[in-house]
Amino acid sequence: MAREESRRLAPYGRRRAGAQTAARTGQSVLRGARATAAVTVELARRVRRYAWPSAAGRRNSAYLRDRLVALPLLALVAFGTFGQAYADVRGDLAHVRDRLAPALVDLADARASLLIAQGEAEENLADGGAAELGGLGERYRVRVARATQSLNQVVRGEALTVAEEQEVRVVSALVVDYTAWLARAQGHATDPVLRDAELGYARSMLCSAPADADRDGGSGGPPACEPDERTTGSGATSIVDRLIGLEERVRDRLAERAAWGPGVLAAAVVSGGAFALLCAGLWRTGTFLRRRFRIRFSVPLAVAALPLLAVPLLTWDALRAQEAQAGAVPIADALVEDTSPDAETDAEERPFDRSGATAVADRASRVDGELAGGRLAFLDGVVPFVLPAGLATATLAGGALHAYRREYLVVVRPGAVS
Repeated sequence: MAREESRRLAPYGRRRAGAQTAARTGQSVLRGARATAAVTVELARRVRRYAWPSAAGRRNSAYLRDRLVALPLLALVAFGTFGQAYADVRGDLAHVRDRLAPALVDLADARASLLIAQGEAEENLADGGAAELGGLGERYRVRVARATQSLNQVVRGEALTVAEEQEVRVVSALVVDYTAWLARAQGHATDPVLRDAELGYARSMLCSAPADADRDGGSGGPPACEPDERTTGSGATSIVDRLIGLEERVRDRLAERAAWGPGVLAAAVVSGGAFALLCAGLWRTGTFLRRRFRIRFSVPLAVAALPLLAVPLLTWDALRAQEAQAGAVPIADALVEDTSPDAETDAEERPFDRSGATAVADRASRVDGELAGGRLAFLDGVVPFVLPAGLATATLAGGALHAYRREYLVVVRPGAVS
């Protein structure tokens, strides 16, 4: 009977034990939260004491000691974080201007040139006898050479990863094989069966889903090539599909560089707060010296504040650089999505007509102008000197305050209020 009663009351015992455990856990969490809050308040109080002390009711030596600690630390934090953010923005602009944008232009130019070359080859091979004697045309040779040169420039530009450089080398090898098949088609120009077979194979190497004559409208112009997602990226096999995949990856990196990064934003916030406290601290310290020590103007503190005058100019330069990168993103999108062999052909045949301005050269000029206008040229070499300027400010401010405090402690009379 007692065993049955204990078995019946066991769940209630477990519930009570669980409730007690939960209560103890809650009390522990509450005590931990209170301790954390107390530590946070104490840290905030100490930070406020050093960053924003009050001279009222403070002894002169104590106030100078606090300023001796606070001002150099604020200078180092402000200039250190600002220098990091400014270097990141400037570095992103240089990387986009010197590497990513030229690589994107070269890839788009190579793709358009190969499609134009294919159109020229098909047009010349349509007249078998003329192609056998005169070749595939001057524009064909120029465009193939231009595509090869553009691919070589992409590899030398150091904008791609190791895997992407290998992909470009694969594309260059495919271009060589592609032109060899067109040369075979030229050699069999008078044999329609062999010519069409070799020309069709070359065209399949160029584009995974080339448009037929009906889709082209029978215009005889450059072939259309609009691959879907299944034929780009890792699944790409043809030349144009591989180039489009490379363009999209380079464009994505350009857009990522052009955006405000979390590290830059965090550094900007920290440096902005530190600069505000530093400027206010220097001003309040000067006021303290004027009221307590009758020092109307502190030359060392004024010299220490001189690097602060360059901060607005550098900030404006960083904002211009970021704005220029943001303006280059739509042009990069147009290079990837709107580049067409028809626009390139029109630009060649009507070089003085700039009404459309859709050719690769026009967009390259636009992106170069956008990025070139995003910086002040005379500030190109300033980045390495931002942190040393902060060190100079910290050294001058600390040295001046140390000298004032030491002089005060020497001349104060024994027993006087210090």
